[in-house]
Amino acid sequence: MITIGILGDIGSGKSFVAKSFGYPVFHADEHVKKIYHKNKYCYKKLKKKLPKYIKSFPVDKIELLKAVISNKKNLKIISNIVHPLVRKEMSLFFKKNKKRKIVVLDIPLLIENKLNKKKDILVFVNAKKTEIYKRLKRRKNYNKKILEIMKDLQIDSKTKKSISNYVINNNYNPKTVKNAINSIKNDIFKL
Repeated sequence: MITIGILGDIGSGKSFVAKSFGYPVFHADEHVKKIYHKNKYCYKKLKKKLPKYIKSFPVDKIELLKAVISNKKNLKIISNIVHPLVRKEMSLFFKKNKKRKIVVLDIPLLIENKLNKKKDILVFVNAKKTEIYKRLKRRKNYNKKILEIMKDLQIDSKTKKSISNYVINNNYNPKTVKNAINSIKNDIFKL
């Protein structure tokens, strides 16, 4: 099985690119959302550690954002509770798709959390900063302070780009992205 990890800045279009490969995708953000809405164990742990912010089940993302804004260290507390649960989901994803030729990982902190393996193929999604910022401002829960905290956790784009096997320049045109992906897939299957 070939594993493709998608890298890039927040808002660069990583999820769109991941989905466009046409193979099973592990979307970490979707699993986190599911954990917040369905996992009572997670809720109880978060409530115990952050009682001032976590009020009821299912866990409200707004409450988590308030906890992080009030103290950056709360993000570490949340991560220590949620990340093991996400890793478990990822393990199930690999088992479920073990006979597939390719799987794609759409995990925001893939490199930072050392979730990739040396043989994985890394694809960096490159997009103009101005376009990224415009897209981020349109998001429902846009918060500049949270964005800055999240960016601080990430390895800089230049480094991610340099360690990637491929770069897709995303101009937010589906046809351009699809052509770049087809070129990558052709190259992978030649290996």
